[in-house]
Amino acid sequence: MSLRSKKAAPRALLALIPLLWTQSIAQTPAAPATASAPIQLGDVTFTGSLRARFYSWDWFQPSSGENLYAYSGNLLRLGISQNRKRWDWHAEFGIPFLLALPADATGTGPQQGALGFGANYFTANGNARNTAMIFPKQLYVRLNRLAGDPRQSLQIGRFEFLDGSEINPRDPTLSAVKRDRINARLIGVFGFTDVGRSFDGLHYTYATSSSNFTIITAVPTRGVFQVDGWGWNKVAFGYASYTRSASKGRHSSDSRLFLIEYDDWRHVLKTDNRPLAQRRLDSNNIRLETVGGHTVHSIDTAAGTFDVLLWGAVQSGRWGMQRHRAGAFDVEAGIQPKILPKLKPWLRGGYYWGSGDSNPNDNTHGTFFQVLPTPRPFARFPFFNMMNNEDAFGMLTLRPHDKLTVSSEFHSLRLAEASDAWYIGGGVYQPWTFGYSARSAVGTRSLANLYDTSVEFRANRNLTLTGYFGYAQGLSVIAQIYPRGSAARLGYIEALWRF
Repeated sequence: MSLRSKKAAPRALLALIPLLWTQSIAQTPAAPATASAPIQLGDVTFTGSLRARFYSWDWFQPSSGENLYAYSGNLLRLGISQNRKRWDWHAEFGIPFLLALPADATGTGPQQGALGFGANYFTANGNARNTAMIFPKQLYVRLNRLAGDPRQSLQIGRFEFLDGSEINPRDPTLSAVKRDRINARLIGVFGFTDVGRSFDGLHYTYATSSSNFTIITAVPTRGVFQVDGWGWNKVAFGYASYTRSASKGRHSSDSRLFLIEYDDWRHVLKTDNRPLAQRRLDSNNIRLETVGGHTVHSIDTAAGTFDVLLWGAVQSGRWGMQRHRAGAFDVEAGIQPKILPKLKPWLRGGYYWGSGDSNPNDNTHGTFFQVLPTPRPFARFPFFNMMNNEDAFGMLTLRPHDKLTVSSEFHSLRLAEASDAWYIGGGVYQPWTFGYSARSAVGTRSLANLYDTSVEFRANRNLTLTGYFGYAQGLSVIAQIYPRGSAARLGYIEALWRF
């Protein structure tokens, strides 16, 4: 056994403890087809969930540092709520606990950086290998029937929100496409991490059976990698959207227009492609406006069900001392053919482009800014995001059983601008950390090819088991930064128990 393996073994054994405990739950007799009723005390409802994961990271090979490691990330959520005719309230506490985090998962110099999420958790929590905390994930009051109108509501307090989720279409194809390929592109809770984020503010909704008008003004909470999610960040956003769903015959659609105002007044070092000396002199605020929309359509035919998705956004404003001009678009299409009915295949493909900055020495910042997203649905192996990125991809989903879904993806990744950087991250999560990291492209554009597969088994309405494996073949950008090894792997197994 190698020295690296000897060091990793105790951590792996320790990390397995919560997973094995959760797996023991999976071995209990299956629940009835109908989920058990929630715990009630009068008209007060108690709910909860436990998500336990065991991760294995094998990051691109650094000059030094621990790129091969395992750890356990877990999140317990406990909620209590009450519904009234004119108002309701909800209080939910999150208890993240992380075990056996790697102590040396940072590469040499700023270019090699953090070697996967294990490094982010370790540094964000005071270099602790085992850490836990309890904090309110949601704590709000919602006023229904404002001015006596049942179409209006106002949510006040701490809540979760995913942009694009304002309407969940009745059409199952549209619902799945929105969930997996639209929601949380720019505003989300970063739910893949073992902490996540919430928002403190106001959420107004005017909703009918086929349309939704939403306005939100809020401050993102701390969290994501930092287990202490109590505090705020000196960042705020405003969001407004109008969404409309329609269905006629075999055609169903869902379309949205949105506006996001984002303001970051933290005086921290910005992540962009300017030389370090220039960035250190720029402590001005970031203030951006993002205008965009999506439209997604589903059409049933004799050959199968077709879907088409268009999404796009443009940005303007100020990036500190620079003006900001950027944009992004995504085009996707899919088919669920009538062939192989026992496997229920779904083939999808598409192309995404997010602008990069063509000149670090001018007065314009041209890198598309992803704001506060949940990056993982669009980067299942999260070593990239939507900034300065071109992504040509294909997907295959098989559903051989109502309880089983197998999904595989291929992504061909290139940088939009060779003069810009390779970006990773999903937005602010603590006041002193910008929230995105960048590695210089060194004049090249080819980033990586990503191959991955996930398997989800829904044992019953309370228990879901998931496994994932991704392989990244690093190309010229990554090979120059990690010359000792430009391939990476990520695997995890997960048990989610709702009670």
